[in-house]
Amino acid sequence: MQLDAGVVTRCRRRVHLENDPDVVQAQSAPPDLVAEQRKADAAAHRRGVATALGRIVGSDLMEIPTGPDVRTADRERVTLAAMQAGTQFIWGAVLPRDESGGRRGGIDLLVKDSTGYVPVLVVRHKITDPGQGARTSSLAYPLPGASRADPLRRVRPQPRDQLRLAHAQRQLQAAGYAVRGRASGGVIGMDADVVLWHDLEAPTWPGGRTALSEYDARFSDRLSVAHAAAGGAEPLARPSRIVECKSCPWWPNCEQDLRRGRDVSLVVRGEDAVVLRRVGVPTVDALAALDPAKELTPLVGMPFSDAVVLARAWLRDLAVVRRVPRVDVPRADVEVDVDMESFADLGAYLWGSLLSGADVGEEHGYRAFATWEPLPTNDEGRSFGEFWTWLTGVRLRARARGLTFRAYCYNELAENRWLLASAERFAGQPGVPTIAQVKEFITSDAWVDLFGIVREQFICAHGKGLKTIAPVAGFTWRDPEAGGENSMRWYRDAVGMDDGEPNDPQRLRLLEYNEDDVRATHALREWMTSDAMARLPFAGDL
Repeated sequence: MQLDAGVVTRCRRRVHLENDPDVVQAQSAPPDLVAEQRKADAAAHRRGVATALGRIVGSDLMEIPTGPDVRTADRERVTLAAMQAGTQFIWGAVLPRDESGGRRGGIDLLVKDSTGYVPVLVVRHKITDPGQGARTSSLAYPLPGASRADPLRRVRPQPRDQLRLAHAQRQLQAAGYAVRGRASGGVIGMDADVVLWHDLEAPTWPGGRTALSEYDARFSDRLSVAHAAAGGAEPLARPSRIVECKSCPWWPNCEQDLRRGRDVSLVVRGEDAVVLRRVGVPTVDALAALDPAKELTPLVGMPFSDAVVLARAWLRDLAVVRRVPRVDVPRADVEVDVDMESFADLGAYLWGSLLSGADVGEEHGYRAFATWEPLPTNDEGRSFGEFWTWLTGVRLRARARGLTFRAYCYNELAENRWLLASAERFAGQPGVPTIAQVKEFITSDAWVDLFGIVREQFICAHGKGLKTIAPVAGFTWRDPEAGGENSMRWYRDAVGMDDGEPNDPQRLRLLEYNEDDVRATHALREWMTSDAMARLPFAGDL
């Protein structure tokens, strides 16, 4: 049995299900169209990097053949022959299977150093942030020996990248083609302008562990899980709900098992569920029967008392209960709800707003400030500048009339990120504020995060997302497929990505989706300050 690099970041139960012959044909979730598109984007990005690298290094680059008619075993043999011949750059390498170690898989690029080969991974996400200290080299010299301490970049933590490099490193060692000395690996990220180098033997992981030691421990565990599943032995991994479950194709299988056993992870996820089982609380019923005032064991994700109340709410099918006797939401004479739409890390293409409250000389209702030029584009600065100018104008006119003003969003992390990033990227363009002006606004009491209020004043049995909470307040989205992931697909069509024509109906769909998002925050705020709160169950009464 050989496993690929993905198992070390995969749920242990999923590894079991993927290798248990008795459940291979069991029900699994339908294909995730958004995930499939993400894979296609990643493949296109890798193709672009291969083309760019080929232009730089020319005939020194050998590409391993691929395609539906090319067998994996043949690709392994060609890769091995290329290494034996000392080829400088090998693209699309499929490394020889490590029979004794149980490893299989490939790496985007192998680069020959003086004593062997180093693995290089190509990814479609950011690998550095502004700062200093990352070790980088140019694409023309993609070798760790050509790297330097970058004065403009610092490493962005991406543990998965390092673990994938560690897998390739162990394969190279098993085949006898790894470099002698300290192990390292490179990553080419979304910007594809440099190679970032990771020292795989540096003690940069928690507890002083290295990427290699962390990988070895995880891979050994997953290999044991897979062997037990394949051999029909007692399973080494039982189902337990974690964050990744929502996107896992095996979730329907696990959900059936968990609900049948009323497993405690249905209300507390991850390590907290493990801790509760360890102290004899395996089910939701057992947790609900405990005294919330007597902490049985400390939890990481929430206070112990909240976990007990959450279990009681789950048993009563209550989506939301009040944590506090009286819900407090800051209100103002003039109110603006704000929601931003972005496309991956490329930019924010739409700032939506809903004006309500007292008259300030502006028509109440929804406004959209958008660019429909494919991101990245300088026109994004134009739309952002117009949004900021309008928002600031409303704020100033409210102040001039002696009226209070507040703007609301749901989970300020996203909005704050793009407010600050847009101010930095488009500095000097008409209407674009300075970073200092943005910071003044987002740290003032005029900027209110409703997600923070929900988190502090409610206990939510089914999650705290806007799409989960707003329906409790009576709000519904017009589009049955409304969601951030789906909006990514709509955006591609709206701007004509992938060599398509711009799709006006998809633009309208995005505008309506954004409008519903801001109307949802408005409805939620109205609900939280209405008499309905008196009828909402109070945690202290459960």
